[in-house]
Amino acid sequence: MLDNLDAVILARAQFAFTVSFHFIFPSFSIGLASYLMVLEALWLKTGQGVYANLFRYWLKIFAVVFGMGVVSGVVLSYQFGTNWSVFSTRAGPIIGPLMAYEVMTAFFLEAGFLGVMLFGMSKVGKGLHFFATCMVALGTLISATWIIAVNSWMQTPAGFAINAKDQFVPAGSWMPIIFTASFPYRLVHTVIAAYLTTAFVVGGVGAWHLLRDRSNAGARKMFSMAMWMAAIVTPIQILAGDAHGLNTLEHQPAKVLAMEGHYEPSPDGASLILFGFPSNETAQVHHKLEVPRLGSLILKHDPDAPLPGLSDFPRDQWPPVPIVFWSFRIMVGLGFAMLAVGIWSLLARFRGMLYDWAWLHRACVVLGPAGLVAVIAGWVTTEVGRQPFTVYGLLRTAESHSPLAAPAVAASLVAFVLVYFAAFGAGTYYLLRLMAKPPAPGEKEPPKVPQRAAGITPAGSVGVPLTAAE
Repeated sequence: MLDNLDAVILARAQFAFTVSFHFIFPSFSIGLASYLMVLEALWLKTGQGVYANLFRYWLKIFAVVFGMGVVSGVVLSYQFGTNWSVFSTRAGPIIGPLMAYEVMTAFFLEAGFLGVMLFGMSKVGKGLHFFATCMVALGTLISATWIIAVNSWMQTPAGFAINAKDQFVPAGSWMPIIFTASFPYRLVHTVIAAYLTTAFVVGGVGAWHLLRDRSNAGARKMFSMAMWMAAIVTPIQILAGDAHGLNTLEHQPAKVLAMEGHYEPSPDGASLILFGFPSNETAQVHHKLEVPRLGSLILKHDPDAPLPGLSDFPRDQWPPVPIVFWSFRIMVGLGFAMLAVGIWSLLARFRGMLYDWAWLHRACVVLGPAGLVAVIAGWVTTEVGRQPFTVYGLLRTAESHSPLAAPAVAASLVAFVLVYFAAFGAGTYYLLRLMAKPPAPGEKEPPKVPQRAAGITPAGSVGVPLTAAE
């Protein structure tokens, strides 16, 4: 019989597994919804059929990704009640309303206009269809805002009181609860990550088809757009990540020290440990490769600034350093790989070879899923780094779980693994088949709108339907 500690570990593993699967889809759909909005806006502005064709191409992919995101997200809310009932009881007065706001404002907005976006191209006017696309894109952003608000409160709790039932309740206004100290940094970092995730998937798909047919107009256009995003947005994300790191050092120093592998304080400036093998048992990073004083320069913008170490904190408040240490390096390493590709694409564009450099295209194919891996590594860093707390500094993970026996949790974990890999594996295979099909070349220009159709048509719609480009 497994002991109680194993039940907690299994419950954590189950939530980590399901939330990792789930977050792959929203991180892609957030960026893809905005990309669809841009494509449709460019089609309406320029009248070029290539944009309408790309809109239809990625709309099918968006529908599948959105559906898998919704299905995988339903499971998470149930786990709050099944595996984490103590957390739900104590933090429910804070977490519950915020999650409800997400459903009422964001999901209803997405769902309400999704049908028009998916099936209304030939049934409504161009203006109304574009409005529906904008509302779906806005809904994804609002949804991300509420979810980040929930998680940010758990990371840097504020604006609460504890009632007689030992529950966290609002102390007055909801504003301090929503806009915590870490919220703006985490929201910006997450949304930009979603955009980069989409850019590299789109760029990888475009590169894949360029390797087979460099004349494909759709592949050329999507690849060019993706590379502009990679070149412009990746440096912004690095700066946003730096600001987020400084905020985390202020409010969750143990997390940053785990990310950096600093067990001992550095009174004369901390080094930057590039690689190594940290061990909580020995409180050391073995076989480390480090750059003197660079850690203080990055974290304090002063190479001689002192930094504390994990030894300054009680050992029972240390996060699992090896996991946080390596997940952070995976995220940062992929970020700099994206930056390198962005710079490479600028060089190719400057030389007029953006569609001809096969090695650039191969690199983009390899880095196609890099954004997805990076966002998962980032969430592992921030969530494991928060341990041993569910509500940072106030409620421990070991005190948050349901009174379940370990075999029951293990059985449900195995069931989730089998079902998820079967269902979402099939969905992912279908997505890859959709992406493997090239956008049809030789798109036709949409017909000119006659002057008499510039206003309201007899059917009550504005202009001509999107299918005019077909």
